[in-house]
Amino acid sequence: MGEAISTSEILSANGVDLSYGSQLAVRDAHLSIARGEVAAVTGQSGSGKSSLLYCLAGVLPAARGQVRFQGRSLGDLDDEAMSSLRRESFGFVFQYGELLPELTIEENAALPLRLAGRSKKAAHEAAGAVLERLGLGELRERRPSQVSGGQSQRVAVARALVHRPAVVFADEPTGSLDSANATAVLEEFLGLARSQGTAVVLVTHDPAVAAQADSHYTMTDGVLTPRGQV
Repeated sequence: MGEAISTSEILSANGVDLSYGSQLAVRDAHLSIARGEVAAVTGQSGSGKSSLLYCLAGVLPAARGQVRFQGRSLGDLDDEAMSSLRRESFGFVFQYGELLPELTIEENAALPLRLAGRSKKAAHEAAGAVLERLGLGELRERRPSQVSGGQSQRVAVARALVHRPAVVFADEPTGSLDSANATAVLEEFLGLARSQGTAVVLVTHDPAVAAQADSHYTMTDGVLTPRGQV
């Protein structure tokens, strides 16, 4: 487990519904996440956990209720403000990394800083430091096709955390890895996030992954239920 988390709320959902046409994917969801907290959401495939994650990140709009980041409703933001928020304050880790194949490892890791307007030199210095911490310093000039699955996922972690976001949204971040790589990547991911004070919303089907979180929610047929503090 990590160090004690702050009690200050950074992200919340209050009575959130999410619909796909007439189908209700998320029903009356309530949750509160503090700065630096790791919150896991588990559930079977199709239960609505990934839909909830993308609603919390402002990618999918809530049909009812509010998602708030630092006290401000995401529903009050226009497209430009929402894009800026995701670019500057949020990070994302996906199941298969989703690295850009034409870029080097370091260029992939530096991408959030470059999109935020940082100079190439400053962005690459910051990316290089994070890659070193994740044991990838010697691979920085390689392309994604030249590294292993576990290494690719570490690069995805570096890219998600390089700009020191307030929240990282991780959708099955170890789901494509074998157990040894999954354990190592998760440990490095959560260790780096906690050291930066970054909150993590972690969607997973794996109880062992959820056990590393500070709080745990389950999703069943779109209904979110807290399982308390771990």
